[in-house]
Amino acid sequence: MRGFVRRVGDSLVNIAAGGLNLLFPPRCAYCRIDIAEPEDHGPICAEYCRRLVPEKWIGCRHCGGAIFGDGESREHCSLCKHPPLLFDTVVTIGGYKDNLRDAILRMKHPQQENLSLAMGRLLGQKRFSELDELEAEMIVPIPMYWTRRLRRGTNSAELLARCLGRKLGLPVRRRLLVRCKNTTPQSELSAKKRFSNMRGAFRVRRPQQLKGARVLLVDDVLTTGATCSEAAVVLKKAGAAMVAVAVVARAQGKE
Repeated sequence: MRGFVRRVGDSLVNIAAGGLNLLFPPRCAYCRIDIAEPEDHGPICAEYCRRLVPEKWIGCRHCGGAIFGDGESREHCSLCKHPPLLFDTVVTIGGYKDNLRDAILRMKHPQQENLSLAMGRLLGQKRFSELDELEAEMIVPIPMYWTRRLRRGTNSAELLARCLGRKLGLPVRRRLLVRCKNTTPQSELSAKKRFSNMRGAFRVRRPQQLKGARVLLVDDVLTTGATCSEAAVVLKKAGAAMVAVAVVARAQGKE
């Protein structure tokens, strides 16, 4: 039933979009050139779609980190063992570098919300099979503390979650997870301090919605995994049976 509703919804959206494209030719959300033929992945031109999405991506199933060489395990690589990450799996487009890194940095500004939406569609289209196999029942974006959200004017995680919700036919529980602690920005801390910084940063507002639920947690980038790991702990303590993570990019090493 969920698949049928998703297909009908996608068809209606495509019909409406086709009519609008005749009046207002779409532009690439990344490079701003006109797109002659709209792509399945939305308003990103074919050239930059190739640049943003790696031709081949072999990642750790647990943390999403790139696997280099045959000796590294795809179940739990060296990146996600110390300290252990407490979500179940990660789905990502690729590594946090080059054009993908540039896109994520631009997504943090309110005037780039169209780019956030385009990247959400790209993630949903390019990694649809992996996301669908999770059998998630709801999508939860990583929230920002209210003062930071007010200052920034946007939260790319919410926009990504909205796109994934449409693609997967899942409800987005935007207010289920609350950021209750004004933590120091993770980018200002060392890898070790990021985990202690996030302790107690989240709470669940309606735990009854989580009993036995399979949750897809969404953020723009996964670096050490401290933020998503802490959020997963809180969601599981409130009753979630599984917490998977979807991000645009996975950073590692000097990235």
